[in-house]
Amino acid sequence: MAEPLTISVVTQAKQPAGELALPADAFAGPVRRHLLYEVVNMQRANRRAGTSATKTRGEVRGGGKKPWRQKGTGRARAGSSRSPIWTGGAVIFGPQPRDYSYRLPASARRSALRSALAMKLREGLLVVVDALEIADGKTKSLLQVLQGLGLERALIVTDAVNPLLERAARNLPKVKVLRAEGANVYDILRHRHLVLTRAAVDALRGRIIK
Repeated sequence: MAEPLTISVVTQAKQPAGELALPADAFAGPVRRHLLYEVVNMQRANRRAGTSATKTRGEVRGGGKKPWRQKGTGRARAGSSRSPIWTGGAVIFGPQPRDYSYRLPASARRSALRSALAMKLREGLLVVVDALEIADGKTKSLLQVLQGLGLERALIVTDAVNPLLERAARNLPKVKVLRAEGANVYDILRHRHLVLTRAAVDALRGRIIK
């Protein structure tokens, strides 16, 4: 097993709070950018509603009567005013509701998550705090904590449910709070800084190292 890395831990007031050993095989592996690309594509596809639809000839209202007789008018033959070549008619080969979701192998998803964490650590954008508590659950309080830490666009990962912290971050468009089991490549890459609590690092180990 690779030697663990050591990262400084701070309090939410940006005071030193010791150090934490990070497993190197989770945070110091190679950054596989092709896997990051594939997993982000998968996550975005899985979030698609897939509800776009157009009407076929059998679904368009009206058009049951033949517009004019078959022969003798000098016009082209027509059987319905809802033909796809008519204004107000049906759509040929239009989109129909479908499921866009798919899943990559679990090993690929874990490897991509390791790559995302390693990239944040390598770029100096990983911050570990001893604990993050917002006692009053107010957005202003969380904003002050983040400003004190020098963070703006940040993903905060906790080990358990934290209703007050989640409520405080709800009105900050550049801040998101996730639990360790919900940490994902898309959100890690979408935010500049990744903030982990000390307990969240331990919670992530089970997902990252298999």
